Amino acid sequence: MADTIEALVPGGQANPGPPLGPELGPTPVDVQAVVQEINDQTAAFDGTEVPVTITYEEDGSFEIEVGVPPTAELIKDKAGFDTGSGEPHEEFVADLSVEEVKQIADQKLSDLLAYDLKNGAKEVVGTCVTLGVTIEGENPREFKERIDAGEYDDVFAE
Repeated sequence: MADTIEALVPGGQANPGPPLGPELGPTPVDVQAVVQEINDQTAAFDGTEVPVTITYEEDGSFEIEVGVPPTAELIKDKAGFDTGSGEPHEEFVADLSVEEVKQIADQKLSDLLAYDLKNGAKEVVGTCVTLGVTIEGENPREFKERIDAGEYDDVFAE
């Protein structure tokens, strides 16, 4: 019968200490193997808190399911700020490059409603609007219009 453990771990930086060690210690799994597998699967999130679910069997076998942090957390991590703007349409707290928007969209694509990278980027830009984050110094709404006009089709081609 399979059991599960859920935890939040820093992407690519999990270790056998808390929160994983105390949860995995009493189980039949190889704790170091689980930690290594989690780090391999979460390396792209470098330090950002990532939800993981570990399903294990009595024979010591296990499977890891990695969730994706919320888009806002990825933006905050990439742009280096803690809280969004109180007036996001007038006061901007950070700036992202087009490449950073693409990286975030790529990380989140499996969790987004978008069916391709270009539309995923537009969802990320929508979150930038609510946080008060510009893209290459430009208002995110204007940037979205430029994506719609096809100016970044080569950047967001898959």
